Amino acid sequence: MGTKTADETGAKTGAEATTDEEKTGATDLTKTDAATKTEADAEVDADTDDLDEEFEPVVAEGPTGVGQGAGAVVSAALGLVSLTGGWISTVAAARETLIGQLGTSSTASVATQVKEVYGDAWKTTAMWGGLFALAALIVGAVVLVRPAFGTPGKPQAVWIKSVAWGGVALGVIGLLLAVLKYTDVLLGLPSAS
Repeated sequence: MGTKTADETGAKTGAEATTDEEKTGATDLTKTDAATKTEADAEVDADTDDLDEEFEPVVAEGPTGVGQGAGAVVSAALGLVSLTGGWISTVAAARETLIGQLGTSSTASVATQVKEVYGDAWKTTAMWGGLFALAALIVGAVVLVRPAFGTPGKPQAVWIKSVAWGGVALGVIGLLLAVLKYTDVLLGLPSAS
């Protein structure tokens, strides 16, 4: 009772397993698929030609407003930085604090120490906030007046106007707060008496 091996049963493996009939059937199938593909490709090409005749390509006329949109977003971002403060104003304030500490002797009065160490840093922060607010105001105003110098009859997108007006408003508020902080009207230094 032995088992027969593949050679004894006559089974063929790999490339030998295909017969002449299978080879011809596969070739006929490939030829049929190729003929079908060329007919389908011809129909698609004909449909595409019809579409080309019906619809002409859209060509952008004039500027697209991408630069104006970017300017509006930059204006709003600068206005936000003017209100919240940025790393530049933080570094500048820390620098002023260090300069005040180095320049003030330990025998100086408390009022002098407070002014030199904290007052100058506060004014530096207010100055940088004011510069960011002024930049937001200028960029927003340029974006808003740009259509007057652009292509006639092409209106500015509504979202660009809205964001630019937001940047201008943030710039005005930031500039007002910066002036009030710098002049010590808003949150002035405490008196050291």
